[in-house]
Amino acid sequence: MLNHDQAGLPADFFRAWNQGLHPDLYESENRALDREGHVWAALVRLAPWEDRILLDLGCGTGFWLPRYAELAASVIGVEPDPELLAAARSRPGGASVLHGSAEHIPLPDNSVDVVHARFAYFFPSPQNNCSAGLAEVLRVLRPGGSLVVIDNDQNDGEFADLLDAANAAAGQGDGGYIAAWWKERGASTTTVMSSWTFDRPEDLADVLRMEFPDGTGAGWVARNPGRTRLSYGYALHHLSKGEPNRR
Repeated sequence: MLNHDQAGLPADFFRAWNQGLHPDLYESENRALDREGHVWAALVRLAPWEDRILLDLGCGTGFWLPRYAELAASVIGVEPDPELLAAARSRPGGASVLHGSAEHIPLPDNSVDVVHARFAYFFPSPQNNCSAGLAEVLRVLRPGGSLVVIDNDQNDGEFADLLDAANAAAGQGDGGYIAAWWKERGASTTTVMSSWTFDRPEDLADVLRMEFPDGTGAGWVARNPGRTRLSYGYALHHLSKGEPNRR
């Protein structure tokens, strides 16, 4: 059950500055992600979901739910922002969309096979311990199930350079710290180089200004007029839930 504050929202809820405030622009960003398919191929290899139950944790407006539904036996989206739920529920594919959060997943124990979290919740840092959410994910995963967290590679690619210039690690955790955090919990990390590829330079410029409101994005656009693509490295953190001991 969710622990709500007086406003009717989970006590630990913080609206995302990107999708939460600019859902239409974030839709454009999602359309630009990984058009090469490199990340999708890695996700399928790490934790295949064909004929399985998949949970998209922090599903936002549900952009990825229909694609998951192409292979999964069933798809569940969980999203803490109530203003995004209607859009997620209107997506094709028949996913069930629930109001919840990483720390409060409204599902029974051992009820899903695969959990994906795309740029959601899992930003470990000395100031932000994500263990509560990880424990909740492991609760709902079946033995042998997998969590895959899709995150930014802070070392390689033009987007990593932007993150460094904007000092993003101050708010979301240093890349080395994040990798060590996952390793300590038995996870593996796979890096994949792909891109953001937009149809128009204006779309890339608008998304960069949204993601880097400090001016870092606008500076990149000024130095790279007319660009529709930038290289983007992804870090995929994969953790499997162990099978129970049998005697």
